[in-house]
Amino acid sequence: MKPPQTRWLVVAAAFTLMFVGFGAAYSFAAFFRALQEEFAASRGHVSAVFSVAAFLWFALGAPGGMLADRFGTRRVALAGVACLGAGLAAAGLAPSLTLLYVTFSVGLGVGIGLTYVPSVGAVQPWFTHNRAFASGIAVAGIGAGNFLVPPLAAWWIELFGWRGAFFALAALCVVLGGAAAAVVDNRPGGVPRAAAPPPAGAALGSALRSRLFWALYGTLLLPMFGCFVPMVHLAPYATDAGHPEAVGVLLVSLIGLGSLLGRFSIGAFADRVGRIAALAWMFAGLGAMLLAWWVSTSVLALGAMAVAFGVFYGGFVATLPAVVMDLFGGRAVAGIIGWLYTAAGVGTLAGPPLAGVAFDAFGSYDVPILAAAVLSFAGAAGAYALRGARPLPS
Repeated sequence: MKPPQTRWLVVAAAFTLMFVGFGAAYSFAAFFRALQEEFAASRGHVSAVFSVAAFLWFALGAPGGMLADRFGTRRVALAGVACLGAGLAAAGLAPSLTLLYVTFSVGLGVGIGLTYVPSVGAVQPWFTHNRAFASGIAVAGIGAGNFLVPPLAAWWIELFGWRGAFFALAALCVVLGGAAAAVVDNRPGGVPRAAAPPPAGAALGSALRSRLFWALYGTLLLPMFGCFVPMVHLAPYATDAGHPEAVGVLLVSLIGLGSLLGRFSIGAFADRVGRIAALAWMFAGLGAMLLAWWVSTSVLALGAMAVAFGVFYGGFVATLPAVVMDLFGGRAVAGIIGWLYTAAGVGTLAGPPLAGVAFDAFGSYDVPILAAAVLSFAGAAGAYALRGARPLPS
């Protein structure tokens, strides 16, 4: 048997993998204006670079999770870190925006797809009590990366230009991510995978054929159309409102700060009040903050909205893996989480580019912000309706 402290080492490794992967992804806000000017591109076109990456990491979460369930998280995560480093380094050499789809979008999409869901899934089997709390600490790496890496990237852009900043991000991912991937593990008993009995819970095929899975899938899909719109468009929105570009990058970082707070605090709250009910509250909170964004222009109001939005976003991400474990068990938890996250991929692929297209057409973000709020409230209603759902039998 492995010592009990190993489970916290796994949590720390998962935190680090998400810190470097999502930190690099959300630093795209710092690159937004430089890329728009370099390639004379529209906002819809530039924002699509991020959306394609996000779609890929969510879409690849399912195969990534299944690979981790079969071969172990460590091997899959090491491959993911290699993709992150290669994609970012190649992005620094891209001669056109189209090539950024091949480098940044594909590199980060595949890299995060092979590290995110596998590392989240690796944490779940190590805990019986306080599982949502442990998940919250692990996924707090996303919030920490969102908070710290965009300003770091902006500083690197000032020092080295946007191309040099991509090289610096690549080095960060390889060094920190490689160390974390080398120690992450999803086998609490220390038994060789071939000899270990399968954990209790539904098989992946049974889960995918169940109404419960598809009800949860639809509930997740609706809020995801707007969830990542602020990650891409809040910075240019602030610039349009007359604030310096540095303020826009700071606002995206404040989403990360709020997300960090949410991932640490909401998990324990969800363990006490009910995880599915907490998920409904998170989606409703996202909708409320989108409405607050719609009426905000001052730095103070936008900053408060960004932090609160991050809290609800971070709380949703911390709660969902524990909800999956509660409803489906641990037998195929990473694979099930991965398939659920394809819903987030669909929403993210559509949301930010459509918001950019709407701005290019109407000169305003009113329509996409309000539409995103409505969909978030609809997702909250769907999650609330699932409160009485019974776990799927093994």
